[in-house]
Amino acid sequence: MGGMTKAQPTRRRPHQHRGLRAVAVCTVMAVSSLMALLPAQAATQRGPAAPPARMRLPAPTGRFQVGEVTLHLADTSRHDPWQEGRNSRELMVGVYYPTTRAAGRPAAPYMLPRAAAHFDSVTADDYLGMGLPAGQADWAATVTHASQGAPVADAGGKRPVLIYSPGLGEPRTWGTTLVTDLAGRGYVVVTIDNTYESPEVEFPDGSLATMVTPGDPDAFIRKALRVRNTDTGFVLDRLGLLNAGLNPDVDDHPLPCGLAGALDLTKVGMFGHSLGGTAAATAMDTDPRITAGIDMDGNLTNFDGTLMPVAEHGLTRPFLLMGKDGPTDTGPGWTAFRAHTPGWNRQLRLRGAEHASFTDAEALLPQLGLPAATLTQDIGTIDPATAVRTDEAYVSAFFDRWLRGRHDHLLDAPSPRYPAMEFVD
Repeated sequence: MGGMTKAQPTRRRPHQHRGLRAVAVCTVMAVSSLMALLPAQAATQRGPAAPPARMRLPAPTGRFQVGEVTLHLADTSRHDPWQEGRNSRELMVGVYYPTTRAAGRPAAPYMLPRAAAHFDSVTADDYLGMGLPAGQADWAATVTHASQGAPVADAGGKRPVLIYSPGLGEPRTWGTTLVTDLAGRGYVVVTIDNTYESPEVEFPDGSLATMVTPGDPDAFIRKALRVRNTDTGFVLDRLGLLNAGLNPDVDDHPLPCGLAGALDLTKVGMFGHSLGGTAAATAMDTDPRITAGIDMDGNLTNFDGTLMPVAEHGLTRPFLLMGKDGPTDTGPGWTAFRAHTPGWNRQLRLRGAEHASFTDAEALLPQLGLPAATLTQDIGTIDPATAVRTDEAYVSAFFDRWLRGRHDHLLDAPSPRYPAMEFVD
């Protein structure tokens, strides 16, 4: 479910919520086969003494370029469940969308400066369960393939909306490769940092909220899922206001031209990795607005081994399970879920993959010059380029089928185009 980190001091300052305003202004600011997916100027592997590497992400494969805007949201109807005394629940979300006019606009950063520094500072403390080496990656200088504030592509009408939920102890940016690929295929994709459960969340004023002490694992995970369900519902509510022409951003940050009215909120999907995949199932169980979902290697059992309610009664809407190779603890929950689910469902296994293979770790870790044994432990034996492109193909095929009515039959049976993906009976 993503590695737990030690709790860090919280340096969060309260924000003043200014309410909603009508959208009146649009922004105007102007190695192996993995390397084949990366830009030609991609950094080579560096030794321990080399300067921190500026990481490179695989480019999206869709026909659109990708735009991005970050929103600071505040739910004033509830206190923050993780911090006593905070009278509202504040979140940072990223919105990725198709654009045809990205030229001249700055690339969206992978992480903001203070978040990047914190991320790097805890990598040596078995962060994300992988023990990433501190000081070898320049996370603050790493950029995405999304352009900040670019106008939304005006062709294609309203676009289906996807919600991405990261694993426990993972920032929302840890799924950027897959998120931008989906946006390049024409989706609006919203990534959520669940504040105080994410390792770090940087707010527009530079303040940083860090992960709370987990305490009892079973109680923590149960609470985290309840909070995520509420957070997801709140974000969907705010997207509805945005789509109606209001700006939900607390700081009145201008929205990209064309974003208001571009969302088709009758076609909403949700996907996530580890605990984020679990959250996709539990959110679907509580919120009928979510039409289809994907769980990428997330448990459907509680920490104490009991089944989660969604595994006990299943779902009536389409749901896809994507798992790593080899022994896994997802078995009992996934088996029960499939047995109790009357709706469409599939279970896939990515041969040679490990738990982190469904995240940006698959593309980024090979650039850090890690020992082969470490890479195998963290992202398995599958070729990184194969893992990235296989994940993208099946995730997009699933949402295309259930949100767009485009059935390419990739999910019907094993495909010779993607031999690494195994169908589980």
